[in-house]
Amino acid sequence: MDKPTMHMLSVQEKGGETKRTNQYIAAVAAAIGAVAAGTILAWTSPALPQLEPPKLKDNATKTEIDIFNLNVTSNQGLINSKNQTADFLLDTTESSLVSAILAIGAAISALPVGVIAQRFGRRPTILILAVPFLINWLLTIFANGTGMLIAARFFAGLATGGICVAAPMYIGEIAETSIRGALGAFFQLFLTVGILFTYVVGAWTHWRTLSIVSAIFPILLIAVFWWMPETPQYLLGKNRRRDAEKALRWLRGPNADLTAELEDMQKDVDNSARQNAGISAMVTNRAPLMALICSLGLMFFQQFSGINAVIFYTNDIFKSAGSGIPPEIATIMVGVVQTIATLVSSLLIEKAGRRILLLQSCIIMGVCLIILGAYFKLHENGANDAPVGWLPLVCLVLFIVSFSLGFGPIPWMMMAELFPVEFRGTASGITVITNWLLVFIVTLCFPIMRDAIGIYSCFWFFSGFMVICVFFVFFLIPETKGKTVSQIQTILGGSR
Repeated sequence: MDKPTMHMLSVQEKGGETKRTNQYIAAVAAAIGAVAAGTILAWTSPALPQLEPPKLKDNATKTEIDIFNLNVTSNQGLINSKNQTADFLLDTTESSLVSAILAIGAAISALPVGVIAQRFGRRPTILILAVPFLINWLLTIFANGTGMLIAARFFAGLATGGICVAAPMYIGEIAETSIRGALGAFFQLFLTVGILFTYVVGAWTHWRTLSIVSAIFPILLIAVFWWMPETPQYLLGKNRRRDAEKALRWLRGPNADLTAELEDMQKDVDNSARQNAGISAMVTNRAPLMALICSLGLMFFQQFSGINAVIFYTNDIFKSAGSGIPPEIATIMVGVVQTIATLVSSLLIEKAGRRILLLQSCIIMGVCLIILGAYFKLHENGANDAPVGWLPLVCLVLFIVSFSLGFGPIPWMMMAELFPVEFRGTASGITVITNWLLVFIVTLCFPIMRDAIGIYSCFWFFSGFMVICVFFVFFLIPETKGKTVSQIQTILGGSR
């Protein structure tokens, strides 16, 4: 057993429960931002159907068409698809823009937020991000037209992209090595909690009411996170050793021996200070370059796992299983499965390790995608698929569980683990920008691909990426469980 690991174990024994408790408290406080982001990501699912006009059935009679046109021309058309009175409605283009503008805002904010976190600190950056969160909900609550709603979603994107950079960075730096993986999984866990919360509340409330309730989370973020310390690494980087020791004492507990850990942190910070921390230095030095390749690759395969395609077809999969469950309930059930599986991942990640969870994720997801593609191909060809109608539902559950155990939380966690202190802000910003651009590309192209080559071919297309992903994880992704920043850099630099 190496010295850093022995030291960490000795700190755990001396510090007891109090030490870990404060680290969990700080991680949960930062992860409230992830809940806020989850509510924003899921908001369109229950809200947009309420803002869309009713649609004519494909087999509508001439009388039904005449009545529909009469209602629209007489301004009685401001009845949404749930037959509720609406102040305004969105056409198809406006609805798409409301959905897409989020990714654009997130991509714009990611790199600046990384730079701000590097210069002014992780703690103030997270607190500042509560402002665009609140602006989004205020604009949404008082929206009287499409313009305000689009502006709201742009601010939502700024906040969401920023919190995806700052919160994992903060959690990764306040956690000791032995529980860094478990705490790192909190970001994705709390993101799924926010998504599930929105599905549940949005299923039975008006979209304005949902927005009012969701506005609680950025306020809660300020109220709770205000009392949390800055990360010791940042404080040491600003030559505030006394403040760093005070923050580390709060995080590790009153009885912990901080000497060795503080010295290790100081060495990392001193080494970082001697390095050129620009993008050119990151891509010309092997260790940070490999960290960037690994982080960007994980984000790429996260989005090209087909997660959006599977989620999009949730209702069809439930129908194939002969289920009469309403779409809202089916969505909530998927959200529950995703949240529970992500919670299990946070418990397993320090025991099983990162690599094994990533490998099971891409293998199982790939198999599920192949089976789903085969099922929908047979269904389209008119084959009798009733005897195996349960199969796509089983694949759906396995896919969601496997994604939530591996490629859901781990890319976000490893983004904070792989980079040394001097590159962490910039690299996290680049990684998050890439993630949101991929979200935008996949969301934009998936409907086009589905219409052009069929849903079964889309599933097979994504399964091909999962095959490639197995080799990517096996040959390139290092195991970071129980390793310090310097040890991880040594592995990435080519010394195993």
